[in-house]
Amino acid sequence: MTTYKAVIVEIQTPESEATDLDEIKSLAETSGAKIVGVFSQNLKKLNPATCIGKGKVDEIRTFIEKEDIETVIFDMELTPSQESNLEEELGVDVTDRSGLIIEIFAQRARTKEGKIQVDLALLTYQLSRLKGKGLAMSRLGGGIGTRGPGEMKLETDRRTIKEKIIKLKNELKLMEKNRDLHRKYREKKNIPQIAIAGYTNAGKSTLLNLLTSAGVFVEDKLFATLDPTTKRLKLSNGKQAIITDTVGFIKRLPHHLVDAFKSTFEEIKEADVILHIIDISTPEFNNHTNIVKEVLKDMDAGDIPVIYIYNKIDAVEISKETFLRYPKQRPFIMMSALKGIGQEELLKKIEEQLGFFWEKLTLKIGHVDSWILSFLLSNGYIISQDEKDDYTLIEVELPRSLAGKLKKSLKPGQLL
Repeated sequence: MTTYKAVIVEIQTPESEATDLDEIKSLAETSGAKIVGVFSQNLKKLNPATCIGKGKVDEIRTFIEKEDIETVIFDMELTPSQESNLEEELGVDVTDRSGLIIEIFAQRARTKEGKIQVDLALLTYQLSRLKGKGLAMSRLGGGIGTRGPGEMKLETDRRTIKEKIIKLKNELKLMEKNRDLHRKYREKKNIPQIAIAGYTNAGKSTLLNLLTSAGVFVEDKLFATLDPTTKRLKLSNGKQAIITDTVGFIKRLPHHLVDAFKSTFEEIKEADVILHIIDISTPEFNNHTNIVKEVLKDMDAGDIPVIYIYNKIDAVEISKETFLRYPKQRPFIMMSALKGIGQEELLKKIEEQLGFFWEKLTLKIGHVDSWILSFLLSNGYIISQDEKDDYTLIEVELPRSLAGKLKKSLKPGQLL
């Protein structure tokens, strides 16, 4: 990853929400930036041409020339004309929050689907910025601070990007069909679905590795993994579930990315239980919790049962008794996914939350109805089985959907 020198610009207006300087710094550093300076400005209203005032533009330009800065990062959304005007005024690349996050996704994508999703988000973002300026083709795939050999004509740019977007969307549709087939197969097998959700870098991949020995790449950086990983989870009661790690959330996640990763986020919407993992070692953990809850609500996943996991308790000096006095979500557990603390408690919570998924039946099955016994052995979890001379007495747990279908086909006296 190429390192580049950058400065951050944060702006506060009466209408804007509070900025998080630590977060934008982490995002910038994740993209490869070496942060040399930070500029802040409070404004009653934004300058429509350059967002910031002329005096601040002059101040930043002087600093850029002195420190040989390559990129200026704004912790907000810039309009295409503002970005263009600022680049002309400052003489270096300018990017906003969305552009920065998309750049990180571009660096992190590893699978074919992930790369296509990122390319689609990047091209959609770039298409909105063609108004009033051309586009260096190298910027379609290069990092922040990359200089192209020259700019193409506006209409040629627009046509080229639109053609690429159509091609990528068609490729994604084929992959989505394949993902849907896998999902329908899992539904047909009546296996409960679990999704891990949380703010970026909260420990989702570490948790998946702990529960399933998945061997997923883990790094202490934002958006270390983008591609969802699905594994089987064995519960202590002998049952199985499917568990999926998903893309990390963040405040003001660019809509280009949400749209491009739509099929990935479907894994959350189809879940029977969501594990919402929270990094308690950051002072912003309550704020991050609320952001994730809002995103889940926006995705129509707000009614799915949730287990709140307060992770990284090994990294903070806080007792459980003290923590219990904090505002919190329920049901919850405290754990360290890295050290395995709280693993057994979490599995019990999962089993409790998935209790609704199964129904317990006691059946009296005659030997002539051996198909029923075969059906139970293939689709259920046998609790007890007692062979009699003329029948078998069996206690079993079945997925509720299958239990309902079976009960309709039973003869009188077979269901006890």
